[in-house]
Amino acid sequence: MSVPSTMKAVVVEKVGGPEVLEFRTNHPVPTPQEGQLLVKNNICGVNYIDTYFRTGLYPSAKPEILGREAAGTVVAVGPGANPYNFQVGDRVAWLSSTGYAEYSVAPQAKTVKIPDGVSDEDAMASFLSGLTVLSFVKETYPVQKGDWVLLHAAAGGAGFLMTQILKSIGAHVIGTAGGPEKVALVKSLGADYVIDYRSEEGKDWAKKVKEITNGRGVDVVYDSVGKDTWEGSLDVVKRKGTVVWFGNASGPVPPLPLNKLSPKCVKVARPTLFGYIETREEFEFYVNELFTLLRTGQLKVKIHKIYPLEEVAQAHIDLEGRKTTGKLLLKP
Repeated sequence: MSVPSTMKAVVVEKVGGPEVLEFRTNHPVPTPQEGQLLVKNNICGVNYIDTYFRTGLYPSAKPEILGREAAGTVVAVGPGANPYNFQVGDRVAWLSSTGYAEYSVAPQAKTVKIPDGVSDEDAMASFLSGLTVLSFVKETYPVQKGDWVLLHAAAGGAGFLMTQILKSIGAHVIGTAGGPEKVALVKSLGADYVIDYRSEEGKDWAKKVKEITNGRGVDVVYDSVGKDTWEGSLDVVKRKGTVVWFGNASGPVPPLPLNKLSPKCVKVARPTLFGYIETREEFEFYVNELFTLLRTGQLKVKIHKIYPLEEVAQAHIDLEGRKTTGKLLLKP
């Protein structure tokens, strides 16, 4: 396949708001090195973690191209060993960085072929988020049938998928979401209770959770909101329960005095996907499970909107403004 020397890409030169996302049409196309592939991206995922690197909440070297995942076609294989037998023309999904671009170099070890029956769009609506959800409900806290689970941001990209997976396990799911439309969406996924934290009644969502569980509390909280929900999450988890903190949508959580966990013997986990998929075997285990759920229709995806690459700033504005449900995608 012929590869141009320049491409469209979004470059971040300095930390800041969405305005620092610079759309360029003449960025150099990278060259794959040993262990890498050059992929022509068809669709890129937008994840909340991208905003953390943009704002500097997570430090990273600048300039940089954001984007942790994309789906597209292999156009070149780097020199040296090719242990997973990638070929030019393969349709693939990858995890790494530099996704906001027409072309990306992707590590072979974190790239997989997309099976027939799964579209690029469906793969990207569920890839990073779905692998995260699957590993968190199987390893961070192994959810069992009958467990009570509180899931914050249940209408978001990860929450939409997690609600379905939790219900497939047989858990009792209490979701939180903002606004009637999001509440209806989460209910349609099978959640047992959905609390609208923007409503008058839902403002004291912790009290509501305790009422629902007859004062017992939940077995586990999955909290990707952070600062605004943290105290309440610790309050509503049961004795010997677990709080899984995996995001900072409202800002980072304050410092946690460890003795605060003592009265109820609470466990707190701060997982990240890449800690669970470090080996190829682990990566393929979760990828195969995800693609099977998609192919068989057991897991539904929801795409909020596919934005042209040049509208990436608007995608970040919409995501941070909590105006979205499901996954945001970019089209290079």
